Amino acid sequence: MHFLSPLLEKYIAENSESEPALLTELTRETHLKVIQPRMITGHFQGRVLSLLSKIIGPKYILEIGTYTGYSAICLAEGLSTDGELHTIEVNEELHGMQRKYFDKSGFGHQIYQHIGDALELVPQMDMVFDLVFIDAQKVQYDAYFEAVIQKTKPGSIILSDNVLWSGKVVEPLNPADKATAVLLDYNKKLKEDPRIETVLLPIRDGLTLCRVL
Repeated sequence: MHFLSPLLEKYIAENSESEPALLTELTRETHLKVIQPRMITGHFQGRVLSLLSKIIGPKYILEIGTYTGYSAICLAEGLSTDGELHTIEVNEELHGMQRKYFDKSGFGHQIYQHIGDALELVPQMDMVFDLVFIDAQKVQYDAYFEAVIQKTKPGSIILSDNVLWSGKVVEPLNPADKATAVLLDYNKKLKEDPRIETVLLPIRDGLTLCRVL
């Protein structure tokens, strides 16, 4: 489902901050070399992530779902000078491409890559995160959220991507579609959870912003 016409999406992108040349290069290489390139964050949402990070000025950022590293670089743009971004990816084959672009971005010394299951890795981290971005397996969203909220403080921001799931959240539910069923429950939970305040933004495929209370 396209929430906006391609023409309007083009106008929005043209009237927002320009995409850095490095990220244009990363997008091109992702489309040439990686399966499912549509998973990359992209220009407009990337600039949203960058600006949110700059507003927050986080010292510690956690990302679940690195893919080829586009969103991590966007988020790193707002890091404090002594800050760290920890990003978790289950596919170790993407490690080299991620590192190449992290180092070219100028934030390489602040970005720490972790390979494995976030549900095993997050509990082992001893940081308190100011900003969290969840963008991995949709069927695990609730588990990811419960893991990361234990590593936050009042005022921390938790972002969840793809929460509109190509519009499937407002269509008749296919009983075999586990991802949509999980996201429907997840979206309802975030709205009702007394630990956070929540707004669901119709950005790209849906981006939920939660502030920890």
